[in-house]
Amino acid sequence: MSPTPSLLALTATSAALLASALWLASEPLRTALRRRRIRTRPFPASWRRVLQQKMPAWRALPPDLQDRLRRLIQIFIAEKRFTGCDGMVVTDEVRLLIAAQACLLILRRPLDDFAGVREILVYPGAFAVSRRETDHSGVEHAWQRVHLGESSSRGQVVLAWDAVLAGAADASDGHNVVIHEFAHQLDQQNGAANGAPPLPGRARVARWAAVMGAAYTLLHQQVAAQEMPVLDSYGAHSPAEFFAVATESFFERPQHLALALPEAYAELSAYYRVDPRLW
Repeated sequence: MSPTPSLLALTATSAALLASALWLASEPLRTALRRRRIRTRPFPASWRRVLQQKMPAWRALPPDLQDRLRRLIQIFIAEKRFTGCDGMVVTDEVRLLIAAQACLLILRRPLDDFAGVREILVYPGAFAVSRRETDHSGVEHAWQRVHLGESSSRGQVVLAWDAVLAGAADASDGHNVVIHEFAHQLDQQNGAANGAPPLPGRARVARWAAVMGAAYTLLHQQVAAQEMPVLDSYGAHSPAEFFAVATESFFERPQHLALALPEAYAELSAYYRVDPRLW
């Protein structure tokens, strides 16, 4: 007795579902194998020259971290889509300097912390972002703001190339648009950015909230009193901006941050698993 058409259709559907499930289950293995192949490729000499010339932070890294950063850069560039906007041409240098600065944040963290980043949009300079908001009276307000960078929970990071270059060129001024926006991406792993990236265990979460909350309050108080703030005053806008600004200072002004906010520095060092004071 031959199978009925409905039975054949059911069998075909089951086979397709099984194949799909096997394909999804093998994704981590395929990703690991692809990344292993990427890591074995020689790091282009032209890339090394660009980093030597245009990114002092690269020169300051110890050899083991330089080697790790090279591998992270190669994988990041291979996996992320870079798109030029407003006539911006995306070259190897553009990809390289963005990847190198972004990957400082994951030198000792999992590469998949940036798995949610699908695309980096690059403008030649500052770009305008339109916003709409309806107030409590039901009136809609529209405005534009000029930005050097923006991070989206939808998997996009937007950057102004001139700001990327400036951030790479000065590794000690505490301002780096790439570090800032990719810190937001870390923050957005568990939902909307709120200044608290994913942390293991309730004790770590509680300590982070206490320490970073106190530092955020201090910054607010200093800004309100028109005192010299311990961090860029932009960090007082919200806990999310505080985390991004503190991350910029952690990587670019570690000695200053460790003296001004030692407990906050310790939390950031534990989170990023590095101590930039030693570089």
